Amino acid sequence: MISYLKSGLFTAVFLFAAVLSIAAAAPKREFYEIRIYQLKNAEQGTRVENYLKDAYIPAMHRAGIKNVGVFKPVASDTAAAGKLIYVFTPLKSLEQLLELPKALAKDAAYASAGKDYIDAEYKNAPYARYETILLQAFTGMPMHKKPGLTGPKADRVYELRSYEGHTEKIYQNKVKMFNDGGEVPLFERLGFNAVFYAEVIAGSHQPNLMYMTTFENKASRDEHWKAFGSDAEWNKLKVNPEYQNNVSKNTSFFLTPTDYSDI
Repeated sequence: MISYLKSGLFTAVFLFAAVLSIAAAAPKREFYEIRIYQLKNAEQGTRVENYLKDAYIPAMHRAGIKNVGVFKPVASDTAAAGKLIYVFTPLKSLEQLLELPKALAKDAAYASAGKDYIDAEYKNAPYARYETILLQAFTGMPMHKKPGLTGPKADRVYELRSYEGHTEKIYQNKVKMFNDGGEVPLFERLGFNAVFYAEVIAGSHQPNLMYMTTFENKASRDEHWKAFGSDAEWNKLKVNPEYQNNVSKNTSFFLTPTDYSDI
């Protein structure tokens, strides 16, 4: 009897240790902030870009955040070009997001380089407004990646997509389609060079998910989506009864990275 108890105890301890080991080995899901600046004119655009290039990105690097992306709408998007700037900041945790203002307040180099933006007068603001979207990475891609592109940044097209759901439950079905249904590996196999896939946890279009894929140019983007549409795996997945009618609205934003963007 004692031998049996010892054996059972050993097995329980072994299993518990194995679970802890697996949990420790699994990568933590990152968080992302996407900040979208709304601009009144070209002067505001220049001021925000100077702040991002000279103050914000260097400060993020000093804070241990390496890959900050800054993007602008492609020139052909006449409704948004010159009016919006997108800033992507990857975060290890929500605590890191909450601690950033404290870190910036102690950063003398940030205060000096960003003085025009930080100390702007009420009658001469550097932007009209900004929107913040907070996201958590998918389990299927828990950490962001820099795209494996080699061409000039000016030619690149980054496609930021938002998939809205009818309800929270239906939206989660689309998330499952990416993580468990095989949509993330499908994009990977077809070379879409994704930066991230993530669930929106705070934003203006919930419930929704967002992801960003990247291409050398517009022609490459169109070729990739053509290949996606004709792929046998996708055509099987899209008719799977489990994943029907799980998107109410699909919006694409076509962006190009600035020359000082890390991504």
